[in-house]
Amino acid sequence: MDKESFMKAVSYNEKGLIPVITQDQHTKEVLMLAWMNEEALRLTLEKRRMVYYSRSRRKLWLKGETSGHFQNLVSISVDCDGDTLLARVIQEGAACHTGNRTCFFRSLE
Repeated sequence: MDKESFMKAVSYNEKGLIPVITQDQHTKEVLMLAWMNEEALRLTLEKRRMVYYSRSRRKLWLKGETSGHFQNLVSISVDCDGDTLLARVIQEGAACHTGNRTCFFRSLE
């Protein structure tokens, strides 16, 4: 699928956002769930680094801009309904702001 067809297949919610599941390319671990708007998706595709939309800060956020823990884009897919993205990345350092490799480090035993 070409870039423009891909962008047209994406369906944003009423706030103009789409959830993004970010997965480590090598380990297949789910690293995090974040959100993108159309501009964040376009920048991600251009830079080949993950750019998200921070709902709390209400602005774009290049993952790693302050921590140095960048996420280099390998591939991105849209699901069958067009309402969720799956990004496969090469993670530099920790994905979680807590310093954990993944945001999903707490589990029910």
